[in-house]
Amino acid sequence: MIQRLPSLVGLLAALLLAGPAAAQLRGHGGPVRALAVSPDGRLAISGSFDQSAILWGIDTGTALAVLRSHDGAVNAVAALPDGRFASASEDGRIALWRLGRTEPEQWLTGHAGPVAGLAVAPDGRHLGSASWDGTARIWPLDGGPSRVLTGHQGNVNAVAFLPDGRPVTAGADATVRIWPPESAPRTVATLPSALSALCVTADGEIAAAGADAVLRLLRADGGVRLAVEVGPNPVVALAPSPDGTRIAAATAGGTVAVVDRATGRILARLVGPGLPVWSLAWRPDGVELVTGGSDRLVRRWDARSGEPIGALAMPRPADALAAYHGNRGAEVFRACIACHTLSPDEGNRAGPTLAGIFGRRIASVPGYRYSEPLTRMDIVWTPETVARLFEVGPARYTPGTKMPEQTIGSAADREALVRFLETATAPR
Repeated sequence: MIQRLPSLVGLLAALLLAGPAAAQLRGHGGPVRALAVSPDGRLAISGSFDQSAILWGIDTGTALAVLRSHDGAVNAVAALPDGRFASASEDGRIALWRLGRTEPEQWLTGHAGPVAGLAVAPDGRHLGSASWDGTARIWPLDGGPSRVLTGHQGNVNAVAFLPDGRPVTAGADATVRIWPPESAPRTVATLPSALSALCVTADGEIAAAGADAVLRLLRADGGVRLAVEVGPNPVVALAPSPDGTRIAAATAGGTVAVVDRATGRILARLVGPGLPVWSLAWRPDGVELVTGGSDRLVRRWDARSGEPIGALAMPRPADALAAYHGNRGAEVFRACIACHTLSPDEGNRAGPTLAGIFGRRIASVPGYRYSEPLTRMDIVWTPETVARLFEVGPARYTPGTKMPEQTIGSAADREALVRFLETATAPR
């Protein structure tokens, strides 16, 4: 993969020399968590669990630049009207990038937890961010302090803006919140389940969805106008078509439903390889959708027919645990496979490879960027320390880690996991 930004002249030349349509854009080493398309529709930026963002020429299928400055998974991206791009990470920081530069032009800092969502305000001069620290922030892009929005009871997963500039947020507390100017009361709509996705149409209707796989369309006063079942799997991303007539809803089951906004009718289903679709964005023509998922690819689709654009091979990625069928430890580990590989030739993903983990000091895999607190710890990974990690949870055992919080309550399951790792990660 390209490791440095090309010159601006070279980048434009690559776009002008577009070849046949590429249905799949390959480059990420982990699930594609976030996508945004530039206002002119020629470029896309993607963010991944592999801690990188990639700038793409959509029609060429070329990775024009790989952006590596974050210390964690890149959960959100945005294309700014002035030609810049934004990326946000589980490291709590937002980077602003300009074409032709090898490092971020600016860092926006202040969140105390992972940033899960970004949105550009209608005036193009403000950026909204949603964070697992329980807050959202509104950042003036020309400088100055951010406005902090507090009130959610838990993770804030998504942010958007109404046409008049008012921020809208959605979170794990199952609420959609509409934020007025500083002194006015906010509007709160409580829905039946935790929310992970949010978008706003150009005429001000709010779409929200999440764990119960129902897309709900809300008026600006918080009232629900229409509810559409798009499941059975949870909805993890939403995007309105440029003309506002359709909403695309991506699911953890690997499909994308294109919903007619007026009637709630599902116009098309985009069916991928059966893995979660984490992100999606429309090109300005309203004909094409781009999606990113757990297969590490960015895919292009005709949103009217539901068919892929260009030649498309959709084999389900090889199951790295197939050789361990029936092994209880392998089944426990399946929750970890999106972020960790087992062999050195597969490299790092969102987390470091586990190849050769036993006997290795914490935070010592070459080429992986660890959070600073881990580099100061004196832990050697053994069956006992790995079991302890999952008994008490990463936040307590390795404070400052970027690893998602998770525990394994069953001692038998912890032992099975350790025995599996002893086999699967041993040098071959």
